[in-house]
Amino acid sequence: MKTLSIDVRPAEPQDARSISEAHRQSWQNAYAGLIPHKALTKMIERRGETWWRKATRGPATVLVVEVAGTIAGYATVGLNRARALPQEGEIYEIYLRPEYQGIGLGHMLFGEARRLLKSLGCSGMVVWCLEDSGGASQFFRSNGGVDAVEGIEDFDEVRLKKLGFIWK
Repeated sequence: MKTLSIDVRPAEPQDARSISEAHRQSWQNAYAGLIPHKALTKMIERRGETWWRKATRGPATVLVVEVAGTIAGYATVGLNRARALPQEGEIYEIYLRPEYQGIGLGHMLFGEARRLLKSLGCSGMVVWCLEDSGGASQFFRSNGGVDAVEGIEDFDEVRLKKLGFIWK
């Protein structure tokens, strides 16, 4: 009998290619038809392997969820960038490749990201998502988030509303 290994761990520079591919697949799946095609393509192309290699050494922490040696998704976490909010931590991103969604890996990765922020002494946390991204909104609500703040994100002259989910 084979045992399937699932691990959430800090990303390493050698993970950059796999993270880049997870980023491309997850963003195309999450944002096609929501963010204008040209803007989405530029955003994805900007974050290739070199970008992710640098990110693993940067001020934010990149976590990966690895399933049987394959990086299924990632999260980036750090200090809250919205200074007007009292929450000290922020999950900047949390994404899974489409084929790994819906089986609990997102909840596992989210839980580890929250634990990391708490271990760094962060009081409270915020996560932003586009309002029209129903799957993301539902995910954050199911993890106890309250959509308490709003903002606007611009994509090639298209303005989209975003929601800030908070945890105390």
